[in-house]
Amino acid sequence: MICKIDLWNIGQLRLLRLALPLFAASLCGGCGLAGTAVATGAGAASEVQEAQQAKQTEDRVKQQLDAAQRADAQQRTDAESQGK
Repeated sequence: MICKIDLWNIGQLRLLRLALPLFAASLCGGCGLAGTAVATGAGAASEVQEAQQAKQTEDRVKQQLDAAQRADAQQRTDAESQGK
């Protein structure tokens, strides 16, 4: 059996191979999937920024607690030295 190559058929396959990704992308864009990906990226960036702000707040609170503990220790030391 001799296999016959039809040039018209090859051209159609090439066109289909090139058009299929474009068609799939347009379907995803039409259903909002592309917009969801963009929104997810923006949401992730926002979460990173919120995490950085939370870390800064935590550091600030720790510094304030340390300062309060130092002030309390100093007051106790002063009270003990005055009581002697």
